[in-house]
Amino acid sequence: MKNFPGNVFMVVAPSGAGKSSLISALLKEDSNIGLSISCTTRAPRPGEQDNVHYKFLSVEEFETLRDNNELLEWAKVHDNYYGTPKAYVQERIDKGQDILLEIDWQGAAQVREQFPQVIDIFILPPSIEILNERLNKRGQDSQAVIERRVLAASKEIAQADKCEYVIINDDFSVALQQLQQIVTVARLRFASQAKKHSELFQSYGILAQ
Repeated sequence: MKNFPGNVFMVVAPSGAGKSSLISALLKEDSNIGLSISCTTRAPRPGEQDNVHYKFLSVEEFETLRDNNELLEWAKVHDNYYGTPKAYVQERIDKGQDILLEIDWQGAAQVREQFPQVIDIFILPPSIEILNERLNKRGQDSQAVIERRVLAASKEIAQADKCEYVIINDDFSVALQQLQQIVTVARLRFASQAKKHSELFQSYGILAQ
């Protein structure tokens, strides 16, 4: 597959919807897809490692990347910058490797402009009340930050209809299975593999329409 472009998957969700856990489980079971490491100016959470979970940057370092047009997308969320380095994503798909972006709705709009073929997936919590419970149980943010995230969630959830696929993360195992099915279907789409199918048809002596 290395002679054909890879797929760009994009998973969007409000904080606390469970997208990070779903993505981790997907990557553990599917070695053919890699995670794009985003950069951020927020402080690491407990257990997070630099260049593993995020590339942690100062505000000045981030703004330099942004101003030099080296970010595929960027946004300021909850007083912190987040962004996706452009070169890494392009290099991977040029090698025929699939890549997944874990992203917020603001960044998603920017990615769609540069990668119209992106496969975008929105993860919804079962309800705002359950989202609030999950954020509190996670124990990673102050109460003020949690309240701010819950207030922002309604605005973020309103962007779900911009995505091609929507998963409600009520039962984790079911949501994971649905995410895996989306990845499988995307890899079989004719449009995303047009070059591959064209060459395959030619091997049969048929010209692809």
